[in-house]
Amino acid sequence: MTSIGGAGMVDWKLAVATATRFVRPGPEISREEAREVVAELRRHAKAAEEHVRAFTRMIPEGTEPEDTPVLVVDRAGWIKANVAGFRELLRPLLDKMEERRGGGAGGAVLGAVGSKVTGVEVGMLLSFLASRVLGQYETFAPASRDLPASAEGGGRLLLVAPNIVHVERELEVDPHDFRLWVALHEETHRTQFTAVPWLRDHLQGEIQSFLDETDVDPMTVLERLREAAQSLAGGRPEGEEGEDGGRSLVEVVQTPAQREILGRLTAVMSLLEGHADYVMDGVGPEVVSSVGEIREKFQQRRARGASRLDQALRKLLGLDAKLRQYRDGERFVRAVVDEVGMDGFNRVWTSPNTLPTKAEIARPAEWIARVHRKAES
Repeated sequence: MTSIGGAGMVDWKLAVATATRFVRPGPEISREEAREVVAELRRHAKAAEEHVRAFTRMIPEGTEPEDTPVLVVDRAGWIKANVAGFRELLRPLLDKMEERRGGGAGGAVLGAVGSKVTGVEVGMLLSFLASRVLGQYETFAPASRDLPASAEGGGRLLLVAPNIVHVERELEVDPHDFRLWVALHEETHRTQFTAVPWLRDHLQGEIQSFLDETDVDPMTVLERLREAAQSLAGGRPEGEEGEDGGRSLVEVVQTPAQREILGRLTAVMSLLEGHADYVMDGVGPEVVSSVGEIREKFQQRRARGASRLDQALRKLLGLDAKLRQYRDGERFVRAVVDEVGMDGFNRVWTSPNTLPTKAEIARPAEWIARVHRKAES
């Protein structure tokens, strides 16, 4: 993997090497047990596909949506897959930053720091994330020899085996039930994008619009990466915040236009995450006998978090916002389904115009009034 953005804003190859080197080791597990875990996760992914389709009714009978691969990976595999996705998604922004690099004090300093230092800092962030993700539907995934993706330009489902084993042991829950429960959540994301063909392009368009509006000195982004890397290395006291009150990487680059776009993106992500949680719990009681125990313990784990250092990094990276998206989105989906049923809720997938706004996520009755009562009048 070579650097992108001209002469080298980020050395992505070094980012992969750094993240792979510093990522925490996975749980101790024998080779035979590891093979069994991988095989079981693949079986659960296939079973989850059938359960999710039947519950959501998003895919009409007799139709077969675009196929996307399911990959069971380790932490290094997750790192490689995400770096490939980041390269594609961030290319326009880094091209823009590269153009600014040559002029002004910020550009001179950035040139001195160099792509290798930036690659190390990105790698440190990836090493932090790689031990925490249980599964992920990669929407913007370029295919490679080692990491296949859909033939239509992106999409693959990743299940991170060592992280799933780690959490099931930490929670002391039935491992077979927990693996299926996780597969249900991630398969819902896969179904969302394969059953709604316009969703990927819409989301990519919003993200690119956000990046196009970015007008930030390259050193500002670099400083945010350095702060996170120093926190990981213990170079910054826990709980210390800058003058901006500890804003996330996303928040610090916002212009007024970006705030508007980010509001729409937040609503979409809340919908997708909340829908996955709702489906996971809706299917669960029929196929996961210990779903009640798993949900209770998992929610406690989410709320509890980890150390102050972990919480500071979550804030910096915007992960605390993601946790709110699970809660707010699930409440929205539940309220709409209770009021208009699953088929009524599925009107949300009709077009970008029927997606909920950020305000409607908080007030589902407003979405029902806009989408249902307007259509019926």
